[in-house]
Amino acid sequence: MWLMLGCLWLGAQLPWPLQRMLGHGLGLLARHSARRRRKAAVLNLSYCFPEQTPQWRRRLLRDSFDALGIGLFEFIRAWWGRADPMRDTVEIEGLEHLRALQDEGRGVLLVSGHFMTLEMCGRLLCDHFPLAGMYRRHRNPVMEWAVKRGRLRYACAMFTNHETRAAVRHLKRGGFLWYAPDQDMRGKDTVFAPFFGKPAATITATHQLARMTGCAVVPFFHRREGGRYLLRIAPPLEAFPSQDALADTARVNQAIEAMVREAPAQYLWIHRRFKRQPEGRNRDY
Repeated sequence: MWLMLGCLWLGAQLPWPLQRMLGHGLGLLARHSARRRRKAAVLNLSYCFPEQTPQWRRRLLRDSFDALGIGLFEFIRAWWGRADPMRDTVEIEGLEHLRALQDEGRGVLLVSGHFMTLEMCGRLLCDHFPLAGMYRRHRNPVMEWAVKRGRLRYACAMFTNHETRAAVRHLKRGGFLWYAPDQDMRGKDTVFAPFFGKPAATITATHQLARMTGCAVVPFFHRREGGRYLLRIAPPLEAFPSQDALADTARVNQAIEAMVREAPAQYLWIHRRFKRQPEGRNRDY
C-alpha cells in the first residue's frame, strides 16, 4: 500500500497536460477491463436516459470513462499536488450567496453530486471560504491516513459519515460543509426518492442536518469544460427543511439530477445507484 501511495504521489506531481493525456488512456483501460462497473454504468444510463438512442448512450458511456480516467488524476492532484493550473482557469458563479450567509453567521450545507471534478473543485472553492467535508472512511488505514491528510491541506475539517455530532456542531457554529447524498448508503436512514424518474434509495441526512442546525442548504455544481473549471453556487433552497423528509430528499435529488443533465459525462455512473428498489434488490446489476 505504501508503494502504491508513493506511485500515486509521483503521479500527482506530473504536469497537468500529461496527466490529462494519461487519464484518457486510463479511462480506455478501465472501460475494457472493469466489466462489472461498466455493466453498472450501462444499466444506469438505460434507466436514466431511456428516451435516448443506444448509440447516444454508448457515446456517453465512452465519454464517462474518459472523464473517469482524467478525474482520477484530478483527485490525486487535489490531495497531493498543485492546483495552480486550475486556479488560472476557474470561473465561479454565485459566491455572493455564500458571502451573504457568512455575514449572517449561518451554517451552510453545500449539496453536490459525485462528479469526477468534485475533489479538485472542492479545493478551488476552499480558496474563497473555509470548507469542511463529509466522507466515507477508507477500510485500509494507510489510505485513510493519506487521503485525509491530503484533504486537510485545503479543507478546514473532515468528518466521517459516523461523526454526525461533530458535523452538527460545525454547522451550528456557522461553518460550511460539503456533502454529496447521491449514493445508496446501506444501514442509514433512507427513503426511496425519485432520481431520473426511478426510485433510488437516498439518505435523508440533508433533511436531518438542516432540521437539527437551521443551516441553509445550497446546491453546488461543478464541471470541467475543456481546459476550464466552472463552479456554480445556487441560491439556498427555499422553505427547507419541511416536515416531510421524503419531499425534502426528493428536492435534493431533483437538484442533483439537474446538475447531471448539464454534464452527464462527468457523473459517476459506475456506482450501482438503483441496486435497492421498493420491491427488493435489483438483480440486474
